[in-house]
Amino acid sequence: MPIRAVLWDIDDTLFDYTGADAAGLARQLESDGIAKRYGTAAQALALWRRITDRHWARFAAGEGTFQGQRQERVREFLGEPGMTADEADAWFDRYIEHYKTAWSVFPDVVPALDALAADYRHGVLSNSSTVNQDPKLRDLGLRDRFEVLVCAVELGVSKPEAGAFLAACEAMALPPGEVAYVGDQPEIDARGARDAGLLAIWLDRDGRRGDGPDGVHRIAGLEGLPELLARDTRFGARSGIR
Repeated sequence: MPIRAVLWDIDDTLFDYTGADAAGLARQLESDGIAKRYGTAAQALALWRRITDRHWARFAAGEGTFQGQRQERVREFLGEPGMTADEADAWFDRYIEHYKTAWSVFPDVVPALDALAADYRHGVLSNSSTVNQDPKLRDLGLRDRFEVLVCAVELGVSKPEAGAFLAACEAMALPPGEVAYVGDQPEIDARGARDAGLLAIWLDRDGRRGDGPDGVHRIAGLEGLPELLARDTRFGARSGIR
């Protein structure tokens, strides 16, 4: 079966989430006058991301609420377990405003979407929420590029579970064998897509993450995507595009 559509991850695939997160957090800590408490900006970001990943995993497993996981992230990061929900929400809202000022897409995104527009349909599958991702894509000028936006919070199942990928394929009225998935995470994105029967493409921008899962195609930038899709090597050897 030929590939007819591409499903995309958003954060750190289309959108420079890590860069915006780093800038937003640094500005928030400076505005609060507490930046030195965390050592370097890189150390602060590493701590914030570890806390974020842990609380998001709990939420994805069905523990707590979306807003609750945000509040717990703030309490743990600041070392203030007694913060009220309103106080934690206010801190997070200030962080979000700093974070939004640093939003940008990677420079290879629009050229790749342009190159693929005539031959493939496009959609998005994200482990976040529609309330987060729809405004983001609109602000970045990308929302109209995608037929569907499927998000884990509303769906009730998240990547790497096969159900998330299959729901996105269903939203596009295509079988998984006719859909490619592009994401930056080798396990959550690439292995999950592969196991669900999609053409799995791992976007390894930094090129420092080892070999990745078997049966997954690896590219270092989106300029390699049109060639890979044209070849459609799902049933051959893993692509060596760099």
